[in-house]
Amino acid sequence: MRVLYLDTIAGISGDMTVGALLALGLPLRHLRGELARLSIGDYTLSATRRNVNGIVATKFNVRVGAVTEGDSGGGRGKGRGRGSGEDGGKGASAGHRDHGHEHGHEHRPYRVIRDLVRRGGLDPAVRDTALAVFARLAAAEAKVHGVSTDAVTFHEVGAVDSIVDIVGCAIGMHWFGIERVYASPLPMGSGTVLSEHGPLPVPAPATVELLRGFPVRVGEGTTELVTPTGAAIVAALATPDPVPALRIAGIGYGAGQRTLSDRPNVLRTILGETEADTVHERLAVIETNIDDLNPEFYEHIIERLFEAGARDVYLAPVHMKKNRPGIVLSVLCGDAERAALTAIVLGETSSLGVRVHTVERIAVPREIRTVDTPYGRVRVKVATAHDGTEHAAPEYEDCRHLARARGVPLKRVYQAALLSSLAEPGRGA
Repeated sequence: MRVLYLDTIAGISGDMTVGALLALGLPLRHLRGELARLSIGDYTLSATRRNVNGIVATKFNVRVGAVTEGDSGGGRGKGRGRGSGEDGGKGASAGHRDHGHEHGHEHRPYRVIRDLVRRGGLDPAVRDTALAVFARLAAAEAKVHGVSTDAVTFHEVGAVDSIVDIVGCAIGMHWFGIERVYASPLPMGSGTVLSEHGPLPVPAPATVELLRGFPVRVGEGTTELVTPTGAAIVAALATPDPVPALRIAGIGYGAGQRTLSDRPNVLRTILGETEADTVHERLAVIETNIDDLNPEFYEHIIERLFEAGARDVYLAPVHMKKNRPGIVLSVLCGDAERAALTAIVLGETSSLGVRVHTVERIAVPREIRTVDTPYGRVRVKVATAHDGTEHAAPEYEDCRHLARARGVPLKRVYQAALLSSLAEPGRGA
């Protein structure tokens, strides 16, 4: 299984994560090409090498606005740079500023960003990963401010540079075929930070909410080290379980902007492989019985639950009191996602309560391989049984996307992907 370990030496932010993925080998040209699918205005991307306490790290930058002469990317004229990560203190609706340096960032409601990403023409895996991060962030902000998720307005995270960070992170995860993410205990920092709502404590309220269930180091650091964007990436993509033994395949360092006195200002990422063995993990099941909900709503509810990090969602028909037909809605999730998913179930359905119980899941190892077909690239999930036999299953959304784009039957794309996975069993880039 291919995994990514986030060694949060100096915390984590969106741009530090993208910088670390670039240092691991994510091509900047590929990142630019994929991000160009989104209609979010003029901006320029750059990646520079920076020496941080003797460590060569990659600093990822987004210049928002039209492009100056000599910059690469689209647009013309002049643009502005950004302070980013723990250096920029980008928050969500808290509207963090660059520790005293205010940015003229856009304000975008969560529902607008969600629609922008859904309609952006991204690879389905990239789209779903990015939506999961935004959904976790919106759920945390909604709880902090006492509003519904659709009422959340992102200030700093609604800006172009923050959208680029989150979608760029999703692009990198897909590029490397990462199946599981682990994170070290996060240093939470201390002090205060300015926001649209006035001074806020560090860590920001949304950051604390997002990291429920994850190990943290409270009070470590003298500034904001974990931003809401960084916390949302951890909450949506990582598991709080201890990292298993790895065979290291790559190491990358993403640089921040500031110079910290007590630690190198870098995020270290380690790309590795785990041994082919069964995976044991403790998960939670959220259940509720429903007999009075419009059936048309279930598609929307299931979509929201998956976006917010559910491992699986399923419906089962039952007969309830007075012999009324009903539905049992079940959601499988990690402990870190439980609160956000429970809020969605209670907010989107007519249920007045849920049942939660813990289960142990034993799963065979699996990996994602990307194969070439006459219609385009398709991810294939390959599981390895105890006897070493491999079972391959092309990803439905990839096949569906290509079938619609190429105007061919879905089964033809599916069969081509399956044949390619059998003929070329190696991992895709």
